Amino acid sequence: MNYLNYLNQENPLVTMNVKGFGTIQIELFYEIAPNTVSNFINLIEMKYFDGLKFHRIIPGFMIQGGGGERNICAIKGEFKINGFQNPLEHSRGVISMARTNDPNSQTSQFFIMHANSPHLDGSYAAFGGVTQGIEVVDKIAAVPKDYKDSPYEDVIIESVTIDKHGKSYPAPVCYQAK
Repeated sequence: MNYLNYLNQENPLVTMNVKGFGTIQIELFYEIAPNTVSNFINLIEMKYFDGLKFHRIIPGFMIQGGGGERNICAIKGEFKINGFQNPLEHSRGVISMARTNDPNSQTSQFFIMHANSPHLDGSYAAFGGVTQGIEVVDKIAAVPKDYKDSPYEDVIIESVTIDKHGKSYPAPVCYQAK
């Protein structure tokens, strides 16, 4: 389902300031991926993302950031191939969690869709959508990069804040391998 159907002024609102590019605002959809949203909120409140980079940029696909040095607990992926019903489509403007081949390896890396990518639906935890600043995503997607899709010049996330509209959200549940 298209993320515009989930927009609600009571959803948590993320403000991401990207140095030299502008501000991206993103609504998070707790009802779609509750543990993923709780994890993202927790990381924002820890100021985890402040100073990190968009380190992987593929125009016509996505921009990826959130990779840091600190150990962050892994969470279970909230998507179909992992037994979780997540109807959110990976359309332009959607934010989703990156992972390794292990479906329960989501930590802090996220990506924002630059273009519709339906091949990701059901395999990655989409959990929100851009409400303002899609032109900032476009500017980031256009930066020169190397053969590994890394920008030649750092694209730095200066700060990320959250407005929870007075609501509280639980701490994320870390994945425990059985």
